Amino acid sequence: MSAMEHVPKGAAMSGVRVLVGTRKGGFLLTADGKRDRWQVSGPHFPGWEIYHMKGSPAEPNRLYASQSSGWFGQVVQRSDDGGRTWEAVGNKFEYEGDAGTHQWYDGTQHPWAFARVWHFEPSLTDPDTVYAGVEDAALFRSTDGGANWQELPGLRKQPSGPHWQPGAGGMCLHTILLDPANPRRMYVAISAAGAFRSDDGGTTWRPINRGLRSQGIPDPDAEVGHCVHRIAMHPSRPGVLFMQKHWDVMRSDDAGDSWHEVSGNLPTDFGFPIDVHAHEPETIYVVPIKSDSEHYVMDGKLRVYRSRSGGNEWEALTRGLPQQDCYVNVLRDAMAVDSLDSCGIYFGTTGGQVYASADSGDSWAPIVRDLPAVLSVEVQTLA
Repeated sequence: MSAMEHVPKGAAMSGVRVLVGTRKGGFLLTADGKRDRWQVSGPHFPGWEIYHMKGSPAEPNRLYASQSSGWFGQVVQRSDDGGRTWEAVGNKFEYEGDAGTHQWYDGTQHPWAFARVWHFEPSLTDPDTVYAGVEDAALFRSTDGGANWQELPGLRKQPSGPHWQPGAGGMCLHTILLDPANPRRMYVAISAAGAFRSDDGGTTWRPINRGLRSQGIPDPDAEVGHCVHRIAMHPSRPGVLFMQKHWDVMRSDDAGDSWHEVSGNLPTDFGFPIDVHAHEPETIYVVPIKSDSEHYVMDGKLRVYRSRSGGNEWEALTRGLPQQDCYVNVLRDAMAVDSLDSCGIYFGTTGGQVYASADSGDSWAPIVRDLPAVLSVEVQTLA
């Protein structure tokens, strides 16, 4: 996969489209089904932080991008032609009613304040419906393609809301999972509050953190206050969830009602991303890093770890990855999989590399090497 061609923005082709958000713009990487030659389009929105880019499962040419700047605030960008052109469609996110306060590190209460969109999750069936997870943590929904946004206040206003507090990167709602078997069920994860589930389309929510244990908080087994980094599921088994927590890789077999640790023989169980193989629901991937104070891979070696047993037993995947003098991190939204017959795995690093494997992780090659720090990676499988 070392060959790379630069083409005009948004060039369309069959195969896969990898959407990459970085500190200084967005990039679209496309290839055919062999995934051995890549075309690079970008930067889109040069100079802007692109926290997340994602395509609609209902309409492959509908893309959303979170464009953010400390100077100009938040802008939602939408493309209806696969990234050839973009339109700024919405930037107004207002908490519903009396926003109230949430907890801060020192235990004091602070007003809720919107900072940015961390994650988009388009509807599985309607290209005009899309959810947004934001900082300070809240869930918003648009039913007109991102032009207008309404908070789903039942999440933030459930009884635990005033006790949520920021993680090191802010109090962000960074994960949204939609259950393909039950349109009324969805999951979210918040740093540093935990995981939550709704069974009525987002109207009401409850914490689903039983079994999580976190040192450094007043009650290690508390209902909320856990720094969940990412949750993932396979669409064929939406009741089985996998979690990368601030220390610990966890698994739930009952839709989050309870969790148990599956870190097993990992060299360290601290990391950010976690994902599931497209065709093997028990095959999961993580990228361990050294610690919560040293955010880089261990021993200067970039290694993805794979479990084919749903956790506990892990193998290091190193072929094609740098095994010396490498000190990058892989952030929570910077890993994704495609759904081709030979499942492709993709991840981006804080060093600006995007790696791809067309053989489920057995071997890797860089698509690009010198982008700005990668914040997010998503993949669309194209007809």
